[in-house]
Amino acid sequence: MSAIPRLLPLRHVETAHLDVAYFEAGPADGPPVLLLHGFPYDIHSYVEVAPILADAGFRVIVPHLRGHGDTRFVGESIPRTGQQSALGQDVVELMDALRIPQAILAGYDWGGRAACVVAALWPERVTALVSVNGYLIQDISTSMQPIRPDLEAGFWYFFYFLTDRGRAGLTENRRGIAEVIWRRNSPDWDFSDAELDRAAVAFENPDFVDVVIHSYRHRLFHVPGAPEYSRLEAQLAQLPSITAPTITLDGLADGNFPARDAATAGVRFVGPYEHRRVPHAGHNLPQEAPAAFADAIRSAAELAAQRPAA
Repeated sequence: MSAIPRLLPLRHVETAHLDVAYFEAGPADGPPVLLLHGFPYDIHSYVEVAPILADAGFRVIVPHLRGHGDTRFVGESIPRTGQQSALGQDVVELMDALRIPQAILAGYDWGGRAACVVAALWPERVTALVSVNGYLIQDISTSMQPIRPDLEAGFWYFFYFLTDRGRAGLTENRRGIAEVIWRRNSPDWDFSDAELDRAAVAFENPDFVDVVIHSYRHRLFHVPGAPEYSRLEAQLAQLPSITAPTITLDGLADGNFPARDAATAGVRFVGPYEHRRVPHAGHNLPQEAPAAFADAIRSAAELAAQRPAA
C-alpha cells in the first residue's frame, strides 16, 4: 500500500509571536491564498485543495496554527492563548512576515474564524473570503445561552475542557478525542486510520493542550484573554460586519452545524456575497469536498476582480 500524500516540505518564517511552519505551492507571483485549518485537524485538510489551486496559478500558503504541528512560540513568556483575536492577529503577522499585503483567506472552524477576524478588523488585507459555516466571530457575551440539546451534545468537548479531567484527557488522548469529534462532525466521511494518524502528528506540539484548553475556556467566558488582545476583543464583541467579497459554504452532512439558506448565512456580510450548500460534506469540508472548496476560492477571486476599485 502506498503512503498517503503529505504537504511537504514545510517552510518556516518568524513573526512577532510565532515561528510558523507552513506549506507553500504555486507560482511565487500568483494571487496569494491562505488556507487555514481547524481543530482538531491540521494542514492536511488541504492536501487535495492546495495542488488544485497551485495548478490554477495561485500562490498557496497553508500554515499550522498556533499550538499545532511544527509551529512554535518564539518566547516562553508569550501567553499560550487560543482566543479568536490571537488567531486573527497571527494571520496578519504571517502575511507581514511573508510580505503579502493582501490575500484571499479561506478556512473552516478555527481557521474560518481567524479568516473572519482578519476580514472584519483588517479589511484592507483581505482580497476575498471563503468561510465554512459562515460568520464565525464568537459572541462571547452570549456564550452561556443554551442551544438545541442535540447540538449541545455535539459540543461535549467544550464542557469537558472546562475541567481538570478534560485537560488531562486531552493530554493523554489527543488522537482518540479527535477521532470522536471527527466522526460526530462528519458522519458521512469515511476517513482512514492513516488520515487520522497523519493529522494527529500535529497534536504532539508542546503547546497544543494549553492553546486548545484556553480557546474553549475563553469562549465560554471562564478565563480572561491575554491583555495584549483586549482592544481587538473589544472590537470583536461588536460583531463587526465583513465587507470583503465572500463565499460561505455549509456541508449538508455536517453533524453539528445544520445547513442554512443564503439569507441566514449571509448576516453580517455586507459586500459581494454568495452562499453554497455542499452535498455529502461534513465539518472538515476542504478535505471531504476539495473540488467544491477550491471552486469557491476561484469564484471568490472572480467576485473580487469584479469589485470596483476603492
